[in-house]
Amino acid sequence: MSKILQFKMFLFSLFLMPVIAFSQQVSGTITDGTSNLPLAGANIIIKGTSTGTISDFDGNFTLNAESFPVILVVSSVGYDTQEVNVSSPSQSIKITLEEGVALDEVVLIGSRNPSRTAIDTPVPVDVINISELTSQGPQVNLNKLLNFVAPSFTSNTQTISDGTDHIDPASLRGLGPDQVLVLINGKRRHNSSLVNVNGTFGRGSVGTDLNAIPSGSIKRLEVLRDGAAAQYGSDAIAGVINIVLNDNVNQLSLNVTTGANFSKNANDQTGGVDGETINVSANYGLPLGDNGGFINFTGDFDFREDYGRMKEWEGDVFNLYNTVERFASNDGYDLSDLLDDDVTDVIQYGNAAGLGLDPFATKADLQSILSADNTTAELAARGLVRSDFNMRVGQSEVRGGRFFANLSLPLDDNGTELYSFAGASSRKGNSAGFYRLPNQSRTYTPAYINGFLPEINSTITDKSLAVGIKGKINDWNIDLSNTWGKNAFLYTIGNTFNASLQNASPTTFDAGGFNFMQNTVNLDINKFYDNILSGLNVAFGAEYRLENYEIVAGEEASYGQYTAEGELITLPTQLSSVDFFDNSRPGGSQVFPGFSPANELSRDRSSIAGYFDLEADFSETFLASFATRFENYSDFGSTINFKLATRLKASDNVNIRAALNTGFRAPSLHQLNFNSTSTIFQDGIPVEVGTFSNDSRAANLLGIPELKEETSQSISLGFTAKFPDANLTVTVDGYFVSIDDRVVYTGQFAGPGTGTELDNLLSQANASAASFFANAIDTESKGLDIVLTHKTDIGSNMRLKSDLSGTLSKTKKVGAIKASQVLEDAGLVGTYFPEDSRIYLEEAVPRTKINLTNSLTAGKFNVFLRNVFFGEVSEATTNVANQQVYGSKVVTDLSFGYKASESLTLTIGANNLLDVYPDRTIEANRSSGRFDWSRRSQQFGAAGRFLFARLSFKLK
Repeated sequence: MSKILQFKMFLFSLFLMPVIAFSQQVSGTITDGTSNLPLAGANIIIKGTSTGTISDFDGNFTLNAESFPVILVVSSVGYDTQEVNVSSPSQSIKITLEEGVALDEVVLIGSRNPSRTAIDTPVPVDVINISELTSQGPQVNLNKLLNFVAPSFTSNTQTISDGTDHIDPASLRGLGPDQVLVLINGKRRHNSSLVNVNGTFGRGSVGTDLNAIPSGSIKRLEVLRDGAAAQYGSDAIAGVINIVLNDNVNQLSLNVTTGANFSKNANDQTGGVDGETINVSANYGLPLGDNGGFINFTGDFDFREDYGRMKEWEGDVFNLYNTVERFASNDGYDLSDLLDDDVTDVIQYGNAAGLGLDPFATKADLQSILSADNTTAELAARGLVRSDFNMRVGQSEVRGGRFFANLSLPLDDNGTELYSFAGASSRKGNSAGFYRLPNQSRTYTPAYINGFLPEINSTITDKSLAVGIKGKINDWNIDLSNTWGKNAFLYTIGNTFNASLQNASPTTFDAGGFNFMQNTVNLDINKFYDNILSGLNVAFGAEYRLENYEIVAGEEASYGQYTAEGELITLPTQLSSVDFFDNSRPGGSQVFPGFSPANELSRDRSSIAGYFDLEADFSETFLASFATRFENYSDFGSTINFKLATRLKASDNVNIRAALNTGFRAPSLHQLNFNSTSTIFQDGIPVEVGTFSNDSRAANLLGIPELKEETSQSISLGFTAKFPDANLTVTVDGYFVSIDDRVVYTGQFAGPGTGTELDNLLSQANASAASFFANAIDTESKGLDIVLTHKTDIGSNMRLKSDLSGTLSKTKKVGAIKASQVLEDAGLVGTYFPEDSRIYLEEAVPRTKINLTNSLTAGKFNVFLRNVFFGEVSEATTNVANQQVYGSKVVTDLSFGYKASESLTLTIGANNLLDVYPDRTIEANRSSGRFDWSRRSQQFGAAGRFLFARLSFKLK
């Protein structure tokens, strides 16, 4: 038989006719040890294999084994895992699971051994029971939920940061949002299409939009707190978050949660209620076939109102020219005519206002006189107060819906399975920028006589589909899958103006946006040898990934700057329209200029990878694993990485573990290709900043090189301990991560203003400064993670579960900034990596976070109490004198649940029960009253007390 024919037969057998080996059945029943009731949804697998099933509604299960005896590994979230010896196929067994800690759950990450539990892995893995948290805790949003339950995880809602207001950057171990890899059911999740370029933690990074995934679709979360690039590829320097989807069947779960901020600082610090939210989530699953197949559906909808925390604007609002405009407007005069060189009408209406202007004054004379502040008088004359000029400093308004499905379809009795999961979400957001005041040149007062608050409206869509087949060929477990995902982020800018267009400007603009697509093909093969050493798992596989990044242009008026005659400026010699004071009027839609055809692009890249993974139990007490991965990218080359990990069982209840690995992160397509012009406020001063790609002429003029991959080296050392008599489990893990050539978003480089080539490039981009992505620095991160889990029975019907977890971490820049000779000669090294970027990197998120959670169950009642300690952070500003330190705080969550019936549970409670706020900013950082709490560096936000009520309905 030819080799080609043999290969074709192999493929045929993989997809259509998996090898059918002689098999016999083993069956049994799973029950809850406390209630003695059947336990549905428990996982049963044959140890050392991927053959398994789940228990049905009555706790029953059946699966096939090729030989006997076998060991069954039985697990369920919240229960201690059991191993059961089955000697013969005729044996029907009854298995009772006792409530336990999540660390005993069989996990999918950190090890490719198919039956490895979290406490036995050589690296730290947290297993988080989502259903318990979403039933008891106040958070339903996945980012917020993790922020209050996983100490090493940080994510907060941002404010006044363009698109980042609508997607919350997330961090693990204090590293960047793009250094955390997200998986769903063990398959790589695509990133967001948004680049964070405004003033937030993670500036310059591209993360994963976790809020596109409904929390109701999640069975559990597995958080791997260790570098894993050698196992999973790029983005896994800080760790991996694996989302395991629900596989429940014959159970309808419905949660309705509503709440609002009841806070002393609500409604711009006047008190009361704001930020109302509602979330409706439903989950239902159907069994497929008789061998544990299922399809599970989740849908949810949520809406949140915006809120503001700015008390009132304290700066200037009106000048004397605005007074002249008011008198002219009251007389029915077309205010746009006041801009003419003929100053007669300005003098006439100025004197009508009692200004006593010289009838023969020149325009230059009037410019000097009428630029004077007249805020107090104008506020009184117009019947306005300072708070009418407030920004919306707080949460953006968002409404959206999500749908997810998870499917498993056994194809035979030997464990061959077709699986798939898919999701779709759509969110619409509304946030606002800085108020455009009437005394500013960027405000076209003939259209907005009192100025205006521009709004950013986002439409975020996310789609994903994964399909795979897994089974056995000659005792080898084969898993072949394809995972596709796409994220789109489109902008509509409202209540705004293109000042350079004057009267011809619209007030709403299509500003364009981004798309990002990722398609990943994986082939994973593994086999467990129980007769080699004390167990040897061999795994290897390959991955092919294709990515595409697009920038979509907006309408011309959203990005264009125009002459006084209304012509689009295309040459540096053309002059923009000006205001009365001869200040050039900025072009583009105010708050967010749109993308121009010059920004528009579509870029592809591909990567191919292969990995090899060995894990051996050399004895009952010693385990070691080794992984290596080669990856080649079409746009920058190849990399090879290694990981070595070990676990020593010092006793039956104590494990010592350690890991050493190298890693990498490929610069994202976004960082390689993003280019735009946006308004960035630098210490309260607006700057039109053009972002140029590293292969641009502007980058070449400054000597900024093209991007390359980040590389890392890390080590971790820790131990796990179980104290059965005390029902206590402890894990302690220390780590050190060194990252070279870290990609950052630079400061703003301004041209000398003398008609140089850089000045001309900035002018063509409608910008006054330029920023880039660059491999500018090296960093080191170190820290300690501690987790203690305890449970105790109080009397006959009360149980108390307690979890104490904490992280202490520190990230810092090491070595010199890697600036070019051109920048060094020009004294611009400090702009390449400015001081505020250092704060965002090192001090903008808490280095210390400690979480103490207690859950007391007594009959039909449940009490949930959680205290989270957030360590100090610093204000991210280039002015060293203003780098205020915000002190540590404790936030308390409390809820009460009542199980009214077997189907209905009612819960009421609070997040931030005591209405705790971060420290207020010092006067130098308040920006004339805009920011009483920092918008740049956040611990837990400035929403205040949030009260909620939840109705949970389960029907079996």
